[in-house]
Amino acid sequence: MDNRPIGVFDSGIGGLTVVKEMLKFLPNEEIVYFGDTARVPYGTKSKDTVTRFALECIRFLNKRKVKMIVIACNTVSASSLPEIRKKISIPVQGVITPGARAAVAVTKTKKIGVIGTERTISSGAYIEAIKSLDPETQIYSKACPLFVPLVEEGWLDDDVTYLAAEKYLNPLKQYEIDTLVLACTHYPLLKGVLKKVMGDGVILVDSATETAKAVKQTIDSLKIQRTIETLPQHKFFVSDTPDKFVKVGEMFLGRKMDFIQKINTEEYVY
Repeated sequence: MDNRPIGVFDSGIGGLTVVKEMLKFLPNEEIVYFGDTARVPYGTKSKDTVTRFALECIRFLNKRKVKMIVIACNTVSASSLPEIRKKISIPVQGVITPGARAAVAVTKTKKIGVIGTERTISSGAYIEAIKSLDPETQIYSKACPLFVPLVEEGWLDDDVTYLAAEKYLNPLKQYEIDTLVLACTHYPLLKGVLKKVMGDGVILVDSATETAKAVKQTIDSLKIQRTIETLPQHKFFVSDTPDKFVKVGEMFLGRKMDFIQKINTEEYVY
């Protein structure tokens, strides 16, 4: 048994989509979340830069004595997961494989669309993961770099967001996909807009639920559950002003963030 918290990080607010599911599947566990809001978005940056930022986030979480790291960021999972696992001794969970598994499970036509950041899409990580599960699947990818800043701005159901979604997604419609993978943890916050553009015939898949299940499986298999019976105290950290993060985050999570603190990432240079 292990009463230490689980560490979760993302480039910004998007990783809260994973946290929300973890709260359902692991209600007794404590979570320490870090959103690197000062350096969001990660998706337009080089692989080396993404890896360096990720290792700095992990170093911060390790200082908080976490028992497991959850990379709630598709860009980091796509670019840097193997390198991170070589450097980290505690369990590490990414979001690519859970998302791919969910997409393959729900598609009927074997035509899957994938939208994500430029870094995630160019890595080909989702194509590789989906093909490994079902080689016959046809995959159509599209980078949607404006979605992350729109979410960070809190424009979740705005006319500007709808116009951007139409511009990005209309080309995917011609392929008659029946499943769309939201290959960025920010994107589920835009599900209302994305559903409106894609229509009811397309299933939107995000990796949050499957990732939370995978985390629970790891916690259970390693027997590192939290055993303290008091209510868990979740802590949230950001690298820039927390005002927007708190406003959008509390609305999405449906609960108050009792502990939120800004930290200086320069103290955790890897």
